[in-house]
Amino acid sequence: MKLVDGATMIMSGGSRGIGEAIAVRAGRDGANVALLAKSAEPHPKLPGTIYTAAKAIEDAGGHALPLVGDIRDDEFVTEAVARTAEQFGRIDIVVNNASAIDLSRTEDLPMKKYDLMTQINSRGAFLLSKLAIEHLRRSPNPHILTLSPPILTDPKWFGQYTGYTIAKYGMSLVTLGLAEELRADGIAANSLWPRTAIDTAAVRNVVGPGLQASSRTPQIMADAAHAILTKPAREVTGQFFIDDDVLEAEGVTDFSAYLNGGREEDLVLDFWVEPKGVVGADPSKRI
Repeated sequence: MKLVDGATMIMSGGSRGIGEAIAVRAGRDGANVALLAKSAEPHPKLPGTIYTAAKAIEDAGGHALPLVGDIRDDEFVTEAVARTAEQFGRIDIVVNNASAIDLSRTEDLPMKKYDLMTQINSRGAFLLSKLAIEHLRRSPNPHILTLSPPILTDPKWFGQYTGYTIAKYGMSLVTLGLAEELRADGIAANSLWPRTAIDTAAVRNVVGPGLQASSRTPQIMADAAHAILTKPAREVTGQFFIDDDVLEAEGVTDFSAYLNGGREEDLVLDFWVEPKGVVGADPSKRI
């Protein structure tokens, strides 16, 4: 399946990692992709900028619109949505990818970091989705896809990283609310989350480089996102997808292509997911 002809995606973040992989996958279908990110200059620890991502999208066959700014800035996001619609004539897909992470325990988490996470994660997802709705209503297959986890209320999922969990669950609440609110408009709102750790520069920066061989590559999230975004919007909304479940439903049985130099049995589970099969057989092996 391919994205609809002329499809336009607007994504928060996307300079590197999972977001870039999703954007480049859309580019392979000839999609137009607008990226909203602050990363105009190289980061000392995180390779890639909004411009290198834009080039990768265009090299894949798509059309890129890099828009430099802060997802927390209402004026910037409003202008970015307007520019995207003006340049490409439509908006079909919103991907809420931008996310801030701090794994400090509650006593050690500065409120400045807490505010940063909630403003970028949950507020950013709400704002970008909100401003795109009027354009999505005119799309032949409108989707909002948010990279956030299933909402699990067992306290064990909160206790380790309370501040970060609140910020990410806020993104998931955006999915739940918009799926119901926009159901009559035929606009799909779903979330996608990885079963295992994904090897990105951001993850390496937070938890260290030793996780690489126990991770999958970002391409598994890109392929899963593509599978969701090519489905009829009226038939799939309000769901919390896990990447390998999505691909299994598409007929994928061999996930070795997504390994990052390690073995399937050594993969480490990501947050907020249960073990499945050989993957993460030891529940204590988590990012």
